[in-house]
Amino acid sequence: MDKFTKKIYLAGGCFWGMEGYFRRLKGVLNTEVGYANGRTEETSYKELKVTGHAETVLVEYNSFIISLEELLLRFFSVIDPLSVNKQGNDVGEQYRTGIFYVDEESKAVIDKVMAYETEVLGQKPAVVVGKLNHFILAEDYHQDYLEKNPTGYCHININRAFESFDNKKYTLPSEDEIKSKVSDLAYEVTRHKATEKPFTSEFDKFNKDGIFVDILTGQPLFSSRDKFDAGCGWPSFSRPMVTDALNYYEDLSHNMNRVEVTSSSGEDHLGHVFNDGLKEMGGLRYCINGVALRFIPYEDMDKEGYGLYKIFVK
Repeated sequence: MDKFTKKIYLAGGCFWGMEGYFRRLKGVLNTEVGYANGRTEETSYKELKVTGHAETVLVEYNSFIISLEELLLRFFSVIDPLSVNKQGNDVGEQYRTGIFYVDEESKAVIDKVMAYETEVLGQKPAVVVGKLNHFILAEDYHQDYLEKNPTGYCHININRAFESFDNKKYTLPSEDEIKSKVSDLAYEVTRHKATEKPFTSEFDKFNKDGIFVDILTGQPLFSSRDKFDAGCGWPSFSRPMVTDALNYYEDLSHNMNRVEVTSSSGEDHLGHVFNDGLKEMGGLRYCINGVALRFIPYEDMDKEGYGLYKIFVK
């Protein structure tokens, strides 16, 4: 397992649906269901009421494709965070919600997300947070249950894996609105795939804390945490802030073989992604036209309506 492959254990009610949901997420490498943190070292599906284990899904993921912050926000989006020992129609200690970690780095992120959810809910979520004591693999017939039984019981809508946890709608303005809103260069870049000259962007050597959003739709795209100086003359990032922020297209123009990236909300051109980035940051370089971006300083994110994304910055 390389240094970018991480594990987190999530209990959110019946593990059939939880596994079905998380295995659909981009960046998730493997899922397995089992029983975690009970009162005994062994158990089975029939013994859960006695042994007190929680139905749990192991999520193994590439941390530079999908962050733990995003995984946890998605976890909260599919559970009832205030329900005790009950999710959907399932009732009992084995259906309690929980986040079980295996390293202190994960614990720091969990604490950050829990603090955010507490602020949003106005009270602490009824989600148990603790170090993983043990994980007992569930019986074979439980593994990938909904893949084997597509019409099987599921207490959540697993198709929400293809939706954002952000319920705001970021929509593209009309052409007239766009022309009145942005500079001529920004219009040509975002709508006609032009490229700004290297070393001319205000964001090239920029290193303030905050997020970068689509200048046309306002959709959050990149965090300052993932920005680095690639020396190429354009703002560079190691990854988008969340996995559904961008769309990717083969680009064979100018006698080159490249991968174009656009914002998923407006399909406006942003730049390209290359595999010559910093190895310690995942190895990718998102080379982005600065005029396609608007910067929201960290201290202004709440009033600008981007408070949800503060956990991706610090």
